[in-house]
Amino acid sequence: MFDLYYWPTPNGHKITIFMEEASLPYRILPVNIGRGDQFKPDFLAIAPNNRMPALVDPEAEGGPLSLFESGAILQYLAEKTGRFLPRDTPGRYRTLQWLYWQMAGLGPMAGQNHHFARYAPERIPYAIDRYVRETARLYGVLDRRLSVCEFLNGEGYSIADMACYPWIVPYRDQQQDLADFPHVKRWFDVLAARPAVQRAYALGSQVNAGGPLDEEARRHLFGASAPR
Repeated sequence: MFDLYYWPTPNGHKITIFMEEASLPYRILPVNIGRGDQFKPDFLAIAPNNRMPALVDPEAEGGPLSLFESGAILQYLAEKTGRFLPRDTPGRYRTLQWLYWQMAGLGPMAGQNHHFARYAPERIPYAIDRYVRETARLYGVLDRRLSVCEFLNGEGYSIADMACYPWIVPYRDQQQDLADFPHVKRWFDVLAARPAVQRAYALGSQVNAGGPLDEEARRHLFGASAPR
């Protein structure tokens, strides 16, 4: 059984979606990022960048293996199970390029969008405008890709779709309108209807049943109380 260190954020949802899609046995170990759990020594031992998710596979080849970075975890699980990542070289790299696109572009830019629009202690119009515009540009990239294929790799549902979808779920918070991106909307609706995706999000709601962040939680979440 896998141990998944998790909190229901977009990056956390990526992994529970895969687990549910592949029907893998896993145990959730909550990492409450509002309480600062990501800075605890036992978590830092497996996730030195103090970010979740992290995964421990006790039955990995060569002995127990711990992994951090959601993209690496998705790729590992896909390779271990032989699912959601094509085995032919062109299909594999078409998938991985979109996975890496999400990791390097969509996630970080949308994350900055969330921060400056919702959580920053002061409102900075330049920063908000910059990240809203960049998020819109990335939605446009996604829309153009999905205008010529049903799923991102051009073959079938894959870890690239699992990685991107959770970052589109909060599109309203990112000040985006899916009506402006009809191909993204078509794809989004297809993924939202998948039973495994619905199970993953329902699980997230159970793990984090708390209310909005208080000031102390915000300090933890954005690293003000991180150990040096």
